Amino acid sequence: MQHADLVALIRDGIGAKGGEWADLGAGEGAFTLALADVAGPSAKITAIDRDSGALRRLREDLGRRFPATAIETVVADFTRPISLADFDGVVMANSLHFVRDKRPVLESVREMLRPGGALIVVEYGADRGNPWVPHPFSYPTWERLSAEAGFERTRLLRTMPSRHLGSLYSSVTYRPVASSSVT
Repeated sequence: MQHADLVALIRDGIGAKGGEWADLGAGEGAFTLALADVAGPSAKITAIDRDSGALRRLREDLGRRFPATAIETVVADFTRPISLADFDGVVMANSLHFVRDKRPVLESVREMLRPGGALIVVEYGADRGNPWVPHPFSYPTWERLSAEAGFERTRLLRTMPSRHLGSLYSSVTYRPVASSSVT
């Protein structure tokens, strides 16, 4: 996919320019760069990935392409507790399909967001995976998963064809403003 395709997938989930954002499972940062493009130079982005080399390349690439955007890189596994909080938004693009049991991860991500904060998910539109994409989830499945994890106002942003598993979609969902206990 081209940078413009990545921007198109997430653009409608980002309400206003700026803010503090995280990219969980950032890798070398294709979607981090899209986030920097959409959120603008006043945004602060925290990119989290287990691969320190990928994050180093991301930092260099973002510095060349979006030098005014503040970037912090954190070498960590987003499936384990990370003491980060108060993000305006989190992007999880092609990262949740590596997680079998998504609910604990999603509950942790919900707690990273400020009340009303957005979670943007980009995922393949399938409920059966393969060795490279082991645990994808279709949009109808995502609606259920996000509600079970305590998110609200889930909506589909965009779909596009993909040679891998047929299609790709993006969605946004929000941490409730009034906190409630999810069981």
